[in-house]
Amino acid sequence: MTLAAFPAGVSLVASGAATPACSVSNDQLSLWLDTSDDWIRSRTGIGARRIAGPGESLTALAAAAGRQALERAGWDPASVDLVLLATSTPDDLFGSAPQVQALVGATGAVAFDLTAACSGFLFGLVTASQYLRCGAAQRVLLIGADQLSRWLDWQDRSTCVLFGDGAGALALEACPAIEDGLLGFRLASDGRRSDCLRLPQRDGRQELQPGISPQEGGFSPLQMNGQEVYKFAVREVPAVLKALLAETGTEAAAIDWLLLHQANQRILDAVAERLGLPAERVLSNLAAYGNTSAATIPLMLHEAVSDGRVRPGQLIASSGFGAGLSWGAALMRWRGPATA
Repeated sequence: MTLAAFPAGVSLVASGAATPACSVSNDQLSLWLDTSDDWIRSRTGIGARRIAGPGESLTALAAAAGRQALERAGWDPASVDLVLLATSTPDDLFGSAPQVQALVGATGAVAFDLTAACSGFLFGLVTASQYLRCGAAQRVLLIGADQLSRWLDWQDRSTCVLFGDGAGALALEACPAIEDGLLGFRLASDGRRSDCLRLPQRDGRQELQPGISPQEGGFSPLQMNGQEVYKFAVREVPAVLKALLAETGTEAAAIDWLLLHQANQRILDAVAERLGLPAERVLSNLAAYGNTSAATIPLMLHEAVSDGRVRPGQLIASSGFGAGLSWGAALMRWRGPATA
């Protein structure tokens, strides 16, 4: 492929989303857990979460979100050059992106998975932008999707009340540098703290012969040190956002919307306070969906675009954070369309 003249800009064209039909309320969880709606809401801000049922696989949800983003963009799926699926819960460990590529009809696109847990969508956005900036791709379908319900211990109230399933998508297009919609980004990782939030492999062994014991496949339920993850988020997220604003010469007051990974309402409130942003500029849908990992940012973005809150030309400061530990921030300008 001949590379186009660069550096090119990145245009945020259209969004899409898909969630399972089944919504499980806090009251329903209390039927088998020692918990209550008040206990969960007061600590997290979550009131319900969507749980995938029969026929609602990770691949199906991702494809549905992707198709909606393509329809809103008005793109022929065959014009897409790259399908990038940010997920930590693929249906196939060899990768689910190629199946999504086929389902959305992006016959000319290369497709691959990117694994970065709750930071996945933001890391995917930065990865996609590199393809667009250098001319290796003109159109990218970026999807964040996770189905963590299959990896939870549904008797552990410290984790199972937090997570849900869903998918969100973003259609991205190369544009002239002067129209660039990705104004800056910063990414970070610290593997020394990876045990704070993990989904580890089981250490089962199958003895074939003495001295020959290959490991059996499979994973343990999600494990999290909630207090440490909270402290990490309220410390690192404001810091990385402030550094990005300083780097791009942007005043916090210029931000139209703060779009954070939807993990805990207390984290969202704390970050907004440290940036000096009023609550009405913080996007949150935690109450209805909980933490959908790589899907939270695009799912929230799609909701706010669809109801008219996010409008063309508005400035969005976003941050993803979670397992790895990993975190980062991006400063984006929405292009549109503003409504369906």
